[in-house]
Amino acid sequence: MPQIPVDERAARVRFRRALTLMAFTLVVPGSAQLLAGNRAIGRLALRVWLFSLGTLLVVGAWSWFDKGFALGLAFSPTVMLVVRLYLIVGALGWAALFVDAWRIGQPLSLRLPHRRAVVGVNGILCFSVAGTLLFGAHLAAAQREWLTMFADGDLGSAHNGRYNILLIGGDSGNDRWGLRTDSMTIASVDATTGRTVMIGLPRNMQNFPFRKGSVMAEQFPKGFNCDGCYLNGVSTWVGDHTQLFQDSAHPGLDATVSAIEGITDLDINYWVMVNMRGFERLVNAFGGVTLNVRQRIPVGGLGDDVTGYIEPGKRKLNGHDALWYARAREGSDDYSRMARQKCVFSAMVSQVSPAQALTNFQEIAKASSAMIQTNIPGGALSDFVQLALRARTQKISSVSLVPPRIDTAHPDIDLVHQMIRNAIDRAEGDLKAAKKGKAPAQPQGDQGGGDKATEQPAQQPGTVTGGSLGSRNQGYQANETDDVAAAC
Repeated sequence: MPQIPVDERAARVRFRRALTLMAFTLVVPGSAQLLAGNRAIGRLALRVWLFSLGTLLVVGAWSWFDKGFALGLAFSPTVMLVVRLYLIVGALGWAALFVDAWRIGQPLSLRLPHRRAVVGVNGILCFSVAGTLLFGAHLAAAQREWLTMFADGDLGSAHNGRYNILLIGGDSGNDRWGLRTDSMTIASVDATTGRTVMIGLPRNMQNFPFRKGSVMAEQFPKGFNCDGCYLNGVSTWVGDHTQLFQDSAHPGLDATVSAIEGITDLDINYWVMVNMRGFERLVNAFGGVTLNVRQRIPVGGLGDDVTGYIEPGKRKLNGHDALWYARAREGSDDYSRMARQKCVFSAMVSQVSPAQALTNFQEIAKASSAMIQTNIPGGALSDFVQLALRARTQKISSVSLVPPRIDTAHPDIDLVHQMIRNAIDRAEGDLKAAKKGKAPAQPQGDQGGGDKATEQPAQQPGTVTGGSLGSRNQGYQANETDDVAAAC
């Protein structure tokens, strides 16, 4: 067997040494410098690496046992800024260590093929590691940018043990935020359990009172009784009388909130305004939503041509189709659409998992920033995320202030208040009954009796109108039920 020349063996040794120094730098940054370079730099890099690794392990273990701690970090703009800067510095430092490891490997002493191989390996490692860290820094920046859309401050106090969050859906368009609301729903969330009751308000409600002491109550002491004045026109009226709201940053929204508080007798903690067209992008970011389509839902209409249909069946809808499922009114009515919107809300809450949120984090953050305006403080986000996780495992109730129980032109406000109290009492009763191992109480309207304030409209099985179970005269089941998912 022929012997390998001495110079050839020496060249191979130098080549393996150069590769080993880069491999050590990949596994333990600074180790190449400790072995054959500047030991001061090596010790510093090793200490930073061990500190980073230790911190990561501690945070990971703590987050495993305390989800609130993890959420607090994820929703802190300060933490995201620190993480971003740390990753950028880490990327540059680690890349410099790779370059130094290449230098220590004495590339000029290598043969040309070996020299090319070392340069290629070093470049791949350098760009891979630095690129990964810089991408992490980009995600941290995207998260921080998303968090800046929220107001400063911490979580406020609950009202009677519940957080009442007004969800407003608006058509997109130039200068149309708050000027034409497409839907208004209060999500009343139990501050401890997350058990949610959705309270739907029709956009065509008239002759309703405003919250006592509000600017609008002073202007309309007998209720919003002007000609052609509807609930979704409150902000439009305010737009023509802005001098009354000089101290308000969101006069239209503030006036709308005072109207809804007057109608429902609930104190609104926060509001969230959602651009309905931007909603399409958010659904796509979550990978779609599965809905039970009971009838053909037209795509288009509302003054434009119908361009297609969403066919019946259990379907996973993309953002475009989910939006039209929620807002289509061609061949149906506002109240059927309100019922379908509750179905979409319930499906999103139950189907969106933390894993999906993490997987599509960047797109979700971008979509949310583009589609949402809110006064929820950043300090409340982790608490609300925890409540949302609890809500995923529970029923969602609904009560809507619509026909046949409510005459939207002349609403019985006492009846409205009683309906809302009953819905919340039943939701809280379900939780108490579940803890005691008892069957939850049935709504009084299902027991064959009750007065005007408690009985619910009788439902005829199988009736479907506008894609929703029920009809305008009977009432749509998803608009008033103790389990929205079952009614959808």
